[in-house]
Amino acid sequence: MTEERRLADIGLIGPIIASVHAPGSRSDADEIIDATGAFITPGLIDMHMHIESSMVTPSTYAASVMPRGVTTIVWDPHEFGNVHGVDGVRWACEAIKELPLRSVVLAPSCVPSAPGYETAGADFDASVIEELMLWPKIGGLAEVMNMRDVVSRESRMAAIMQVALASEKLVCGHARGLTGGDLAAFMVAGVTSDHELTSAADLMEKLRAGLTIELRGSHDHLLPEFVEALNTLGHLPSSLTLCTDDVFPDDLLKGGGLDDVVRRLVRYGMKPEWALKAATLNASNRLDRADLGLIAAGRRADIVIFEDLADFRARHVFASGTEVARSGKMTVATPLIDTGPLTDSVKLSSLSENDFRVASNGSRVKLAVIDRPRFTQWAEAEADVVGGYVVPPEGTAMIAVTHRHGVAETSTKVGFLGSWGKWRGAFATTVAHDSHNLTVFGGNAADMAVAANAVIDAGGGLAVAAEGKVIAILPLPLSGLVSDAPLSDIAEGFAAVRSAMDTIVEWQPPYLIFKACFGATLACNAGPHQTDRGVADVITGKLLETPVIETLR
Repeated sequence: MTEERRLADIGLIGPIIASVHAPGSRSDADEIIDATGAFITPGLIDMHMHIESSMVTPSTYAASVMPRGVTTIVWDPHEFGNVHGVDGVRWACEAIKELPLRSVVLAPSCVPSAPGYETAGADFDASVIEELMLWPKIGGLAEVMNMRDVVSRESRMAAIMQVALASEKLVCGHARGLTGGDLAAFMVAGVTSDHELTSAADLMEKLRAGLTIELRGSHDHLLPEFVEALNTLGHLPSSLTLCTDDVFPDDLLKGGGLDDVVRRLVRYGMKPEWALKAATLNASNRLDRADLGLIAAGRRADIVIFEDLADFRARHVFASGTEVARSGKMTVATPLIDTGPLTDSVKLSSLSENDFRVASNGSRVKLAVIDRPRFTQWAEAEADVVGGYVVPPEGTAMIAVTHRHGVAETSTKVGFLGSWGKWRGAFATTVAHDSHNLTVFGGNAADMAVAANAVIDAGGGLAVAAEGKVIAILPLPLSGLVSDAPLSDIAEGFAAVRSAMDTIVEWQPPYLIFKACFGATLACNAGPHQTDRGVADVITGKLLETPVIETLR
C-alpha cells in the first residue's frame, strides 16, 4: 500500500499468506524458495477481457497467461452468449470451474448489442439477465454497450439495468464517446466502469466523473498519452485498474496477457509501482475482494515472483498457495471440458457471387456509404447499374453480412465502405463483434464468395481470398470463434491470415488496421454499421435494407 520496495520474507500456510517478516528471521519452513534479487507482487488481475478474442479455449488461455503472472480474470463471455445463448454462458462457467486461473464471469448485458438492428444467435431480455444474475459464478453485469438505450431509458434496457442493480453485483460499462450529460445519465442508470477510452481528455473526464477505469492494452497508440496525463496528475487514482479486453492469438503467444499491458505502461513512462498497484490492489478493491491484491498476512497467496520490474518475466507463480507455474511453464494441469456444445454453429449453405452484389433498377443510383473505420459516419456516392447490379463506386470496398445462427433468414446484406482502401481480394470471418454473423469484406464479388464458402466449409473461422483462390485460412470450428488446437498452432494460422491480408489491402494506422475488420459490425456504437439486417445507425434510428437510396436514371 505504501508503494515501497523493501526486503521481506513471506510465509505461506496452505492458500493463505501467514506472515510478511524480516529477512532471515524465521527458518522453520517445510520448503524455501529463494527469490533473491527478484520482486514479489500480488497476482495480476485482468479486469475486463474476452477469452474468445484469443481464439482458444479457456483451458488453453489459462495455460498461456498464468506462467506470466496473471492469476485472476474478469471474463465477459458475450461472444459465446451471442452464438449459443444461455447455454454458451453456462458452458463458459463450467469451462473455468476447474482451472487454477480464478475467473469472475459476468452476465452478457447486450445480446444482441443493438436489438432491432441486428440478429444474434440469442436474445437476452431482462428475464434472462435476472436468471443469470442469480448464478453463484456470475459476478455482475458485463459491459453495457447499448449506451443510447440506457441514456434514453428505453424500456428493454431499463428493465435489464433494474434486475442487474437488484442483484447488488457489479454493473460494468462501455461508454465510448459519452461525455457531459450523456455520461452522467449513463452513470445515474447504474453503470460504474468503462474501458472504451478514446483520448487522454476522455480518460480524465471519466476519472473525474467517478467511473472505475479499466485501462486497456488493446489500443496501444493511446497508452503514451494516458501515461502522460496520469503522470501530470501526480498520483495514481484508486479507481484506475487495467485490462486487456481483446488479445489476438499471435499477440498472446508473443506478448502475453495483462503482464504485457503492465510492461508497456512502464515502457511508456509509468512507475512500475503504479502499474502493479492498478493491476492488483485497485482491481481487488473494485471486485470487493479483500483477500486479493496485496502481499499481507491473511490475504490469499496469489503471488508472482518477477525477475525485474521492466520485462516482468515471472520466475514463480502461485495461486491460492499452490505453485502453478515456474520459469514460464505451467506446473499444474489446466483441464479441458467437452467442447461438443460449441460445434456446428455455422448454419449456412454455400453462397454465390450474386449474394455479394447489390441489385437495383435503373442505370445509375445514389448510395449510402459507411465512411471511415471505427468512428463511422454517413456518406454518399453515385454508381452505375449494369445487368441489374450496382457497380461498386471507385474508392469504396464492399462489406456483406449473412445471418449464420439459424434463428433468422439468411439473405446476405451488402453495403459499401468509404476510406477503407483499395481491396485486391476478400476477407471472410465469423468473428464479427458482437453478433458474430458471417462478415465478408472485399473488392469484388467473386473473391468474396470464395472466402465466404471457405469459412462456411470450415465450420467457422477466417479466410483470405485473391484471384479466385483461398490464400490463407484459420478454421475456428468451436462457435465459429475458437479452436481447441494448441495456442502455437492458432497463433501461426492467425499470423498467416494477417500476412495474407497485408497483400490485399494497404492499412492506414491507427484506425484502418486489420483489427478494424472485427469491429465493423458493432452496431451499438455511434454511426452507421453493416449488419445482417442492413445498414444500421442506432443514433438516428435508421435501418436501410439496401444501400441504394435513390434511382437517378
